[in-house]
Amino acid sequence: MKHNIILADDHQLFLDGLTRLIAQEKDLHVLYYAHNGQLIVNYLDQHPEEQVDLVITDISMPDMDGISLNHHIKEKRPEISTLVVSMHTDTNMIDALIQNNVDGFLSKNADSTELLEAIRVILKGGKYFSEAIKQEYMKRVFNKEKETLEMLTSREKDVLKLIAEEYTTAEIADKLYLSKHTIESYRKTLILKLKVRNLAGLTRYAVKLGLLN
Repeated sequence: MKHNIILADDHQLFLDGLTRLIAQEKDLHVLYYAHNGQLIVNYLDQHPEEQVDLVITDISMPDMDGISLNHHIKEKRPEISTLVVSMHTDTNMIDALIQNNVDGFLSKNADSTELLEAIRVILKGGKYFSEAIKQEYMKRVFNKEKETLEMLTSREKDVLKLIAEEYTTAEIADKLYLSKHTIESYRKTLILKLKVRNLAGLTRYAVKLGLLN
């Protein structure tokens, strides 16, 4: 059985290379390719019955970028897998793609062996993120947490830890020898600083920041 693949990239050379690479594989078939995401969306909308297994897309393209394309596919045709191949390793972009269930992310510097491996892993139902992308992502996430920790005063960290450990306002006030009113204002400050909505959000943050270890 052949797997049908659609390609989106505004660099003709990259498209040609990818098409040639896939054509050499007996079980893979390039069904359609285009230079922007909008054309891919149009194609998918016009062929709702057609079996599409994987869309491989770049991020920066005219008319519709890869992030919007991935979002559209996952919303309208969730059975289709997506692999992003891009020069951009910006963590916010990777984050947006992960939030929208992208199945893989590969740097354009990857070699053809890794690209085929990513395709195969994803077609089997797995996820594939290249090592460089994973490291970049972890580094950013780690730095962001470090910055957040540095942004909180030691007293705020104490309060956050106790909130996460499910102590009441009165109990926290007793433990830290502060008034209930002071604890309430710490709680409000923490909600603002960490940009969360409620106590559950604060608890999640405390776990993420490693305050409960």
